[in-house]
Amino acid sequence: MRLAALFLAVFLSACGLGKAAGPDLKVVLAEEPAKVLSAYGLFEDAAATQPAAGIVAYDLVNPLFSDHAVKHRFVFVPGGGKAAYNPDDVFAFPVGTVLVKTFAFAPDMRAPGEGAYKVETRLLIHKETGWAAYPYVWNAEGTEAEYAPIGARREVSTIDPAGRPLTINYSVPNQNQCKTCHQAGSAIAPIGPKARNLNHHGQLEAWLANGLLDHLPAGAPAAPEVFVVTLPLEARARAWLDINCAHCHKPDGSASNSGLVLS
Repeated sequence: MRLAALFLAVFLSACGLGKAAGPDLKVVLAEEPAKVLSAYGLFEDAAATQPAAGIVAYDLVNPLFSDHAVKHRFVFVPGGGKAAYNPDDVFAFPVGTVLVKTFAFAPDMRAPGEGAYKVETRLLIHKETGWAAYPYVWNAEGTEAEYAPIGARREVSTIDPAGRPLTINYSVPNQNQCKTCHQAGSAIAPIGPKARNLNHHGQLEAWLANGLLDHLPAGAPAAPEVFVVTLPLEARARAWLDINCAHCHKPDGSASNSGLVLS
């Protein structure tokens, strides 16, 4: 039933019908990535200031650290499909799902919303053959992001959250480097969308209410916030290692030969 609904959505998209209802599934499921981010229809405008219908913003209890960048996350699950809840691992998302992550900076990261500019947007798309990772780099005007299979380098100058001047030779990974963190054996897999990483501020309940999740049992796990110093130190340390390191330091990860397994 879900597959039939997905094929119908692709057909309508190909015919130019229903396009205003959200992303273009013909582009999402195409064998090759789109040349520009706006082609997917994930946002109402090319500058990605307003998510399209069906695109849901989300965040993680503890975001992976990336040179102090602010990250804006969105998820799209095609109509009729739902992610299958898992208490321990990443949810099982249906084909056609898109996970969007935009990395942004501001002149002063103590006020990340003032003068913010986008550097890159990464897409994880669940194709018929598995997950695919595509990096997109924003132009200087912030009006469009282009597919960058070889990655890019950008010099970022800012004030860090502690008030210190910071210059970063920021690296946008090439398409092959995406697998370094997202490796799951011979495949690519998401990292963040797990129950323990999403379970705060009623976010899991909202996913269930919005039809993104197939069910939600009572007592879903929740990672402790690592910078809340009143929480136990060991639990916070484990949570930090979990979100920053365990996706590589696991039996089927890129650092499986290191001898350090954090799963």
